[in-house]
Amino acid sequence: MPKRTSRLVTALVAVAALLTVPMAGMANATITGEDVTDAVGKRGITWGPCEEEPTVECGTLAVPIDWSRPNGNTVKLTLARRKATDPSARIGSLLTNPGGPGNSGVNDILRPSGFSEDVQRRFDIVSYDPRGVARSGSVTCSASVYNEMPYPVMTSQADFDTWVAFDRKLRADCRKLTGPLYDYLDSANVARDMDAIRAALGEAKLTSYGVSYGTLAQQMYAEMFPNRIRAMVLDSNMDHSLNAKAFQVTEAATVQDSFNEFIAWCERDTECVLHGRDIRALWKGLLEKADRGELYWPGETDRPVRAHNLLWLGVVLNEAPVWRLEAKVLLALDGGPVPDDMPGPPGNGPVNGEFAELPTAILCEDWNLSLRNYDEYADVMRSSNAVAPDMRYNPMPMGDMPICQGHPVNNPQHRLRYTGSAPLLVGTSMHDPDTPYEWSANVARQLGSKASLLTYEGWGHGVYGMTQCTTEAMDGYLISLTVPAQGTRCPAEEPQG
Repeated sequence: MPKRTSRLVTALVAVAALLTVPMAGMANATITGEDVTDAVGKRGITWGPCEEEPTVECGTLAVPIDWSRPNGNTVKLTLARRKATDPSARIGSLLTNPGGPGNSGVNDILRPSGFSEDVQRRFDIVSYDPRGVARSGSVTCSASVYNEMPYPVMTSQADFDTWVAFDRKLRADCRKLTGPLYDYLDSANVARDMDAIRAALGEAKLTSYGVSYGTLAQQMYAEMFPNRIRAMVLDSNMDHSLNAKAFQVTEAATVQDSFNEFIAWCERDTECVLHGRDIRALWKGLLEKADRGELYWPGETDRPVRAHNLLWLGVVLNEAPVWRLEAKVLLALDGGPVPDDMPGPPGNGPVNGEFAELPTAILCEDWNLSLRNYDEYADVMRSSNAVAPDMRYNPMPMGDMPICQGHPVNNPQHRLRYTGSAPLLVGTSMHDPDTPYEWSANVARQLGSKASLLTYEGWGHGVYGMTQCTTEAMDGYLISLTVPAQGTRCPAEEPQG
């Protein structure tokens, strides 16, 4: 799921990573979409040791900014690869799609692999920074403009009008600094990039794993290149068929469900530091204190924690989940002891330096989240509040929605259509604070009879590696193309962290 991130970047790096010379030798009028991606990919990738981790290979692949103009300017996608540990058993390349939008697939590969030893033995594991992210022409804005961002929760038509005016200013600023790539950030374009990467890796068909927002590019790939799939694991899915209201309300319901599960755990686990406490009342008191501007993070006295930012605890601490820490954090905020592993305050403060990144622009090009006026916004908020009496709403998409007002949408919501013959594996947990269970179930239905739904009956976001059952099911599919039976369920295992 989307999360706004900001870090210091340099304008020269951003521009240099973005624009290269036009591509030559391909005639626009006589080539099809698949021919274009093949031709681009067959130019190949020159691999070399990564600067940050020499045991990992890094490289770049130049792809068209606008795939309808394959001879035009390009963006250099940065990739990273860990070679198969047993070349004699190698099946091919496994392309992974990072979540976000805004997460770096290169950073994922630079860290120790989260895949099983068997998958690492049989596949070159490859990932990339998608267009508009990190090393691949990141969406760059002026920090001075970014820091003018209003509070994300609107309470009047005047607030709505302020956001619309700010969005115009922010969009113009980010587009100026990012360049023409800003207009081509959507997941359909990422899917074309994926096919060029497939060709560059020398694979006749794609084997891929994607999680969270990365599943949207995979879904687009299944629509656009249905006959070029060997295996595709879609873990914790986006549901691209939902309108703005349904998107927000289902997100509110799922973060409330995860909060309910946290409370239920604390009630049955006597080692929970809030065992026997009325957690709902404690949480309500913290939110009310934040609403009054009186809640401060331990050790942070320069600015209060706003209620919108406090809600993030109900998301990030339920993703693994880390319930023991969540209970300690809530107790500390209520005046109790501060744990040694107390995280930093949630939410972004002002950006220091000259530049900021805004990958939320990717979401805005994939999802029509524009509303007509404040009344329509208030209706969405009321409906979210109704299904989330404790959590109010999910701060991720509700905080991003104001940024998307009036933003052009390249890849609007629609039901999926998959016409390929390769089986697809859709995985999800029953209690996911980010991507609701019903989203993955809907995606599996939309993809049709070739899609199998694997359900983990427990908690958290991203089910690969969650338990032996989920991992073995996905490994068996990736390695041997053994598809779990339709409706396969893996039993819940109580989180230990």
